[in-house]
Amino acid sequence: MNLREFLLFVLAGWTVIGVAGVAISLRRQERSKALRNSLWIIAVWAIYMAVLLWSSRAQPQKVVALGQDQCFDEMCFAVTGAQDVPGAAGDGIRLVRVSVRISNRSKEKTQSDNLIRAYLVDGQGRQWAESAAVSGVRLTARLAAGGSAVSQMVFKVPRDNDGLALVFTHGHGWPGALVIGDSDSLWHRRTIVRLGIVRLGM
Repeated sequence: MNLREFLLFVLAGWTVIGVAGVAISLRRQERSKALRNSLWIIAVWAIYMAVLLWSSRAQPQKVVALGQDQCFDEMCFAVTGAQDVPGAAGDGIRLVRVSVRISNRSKEKTQSDNLIRAYLVDGQGRQWAESAAVSGVRLTARLAAGGSAVSQMVFKVPRDNDGLALVFTHGHGWPGALVIGDSDSLWHRRTIVRLGIVRLGM
């Protein structure tokens, strides 16, 4: 857990305590106190959301190089290459295979990132989800301490589509959507890995 995630969880805990205090005040018929506490909660969240949205729009899009790790706690993921799969797609469609190195940087425990997934995006913002894992190794693979593996992800994309990039995501729900500066946060430009696709012949 990084500092920004810690801040969100502290705020969430404070909110739970505050809501409990409002409920107690209402039960005691202390309506003015309940209203005051409610306004405090609303004001603090309004400030937090304003900072979140400002940060999301102000930060430029981060572009990660091929081979560079993106780490989420102790699990790291790096796109090591991408290539067309020759002769494997139908009319107007081509298959793109993306190799991702998965690493567990923990020195003590076997673990995985159960929420990680990836998709392709082009310059127009169109997205394509994974079609299959050729090697059978998923991004969510469980690895021993210090271990690594390679996932071969396959995507179906239009044949004439270039300028593809890969995005790692944990989805846009709690808590990522509300973590200031997180790639999955509201209105944030997604962190991408531009793919230098090798064409093997069609």
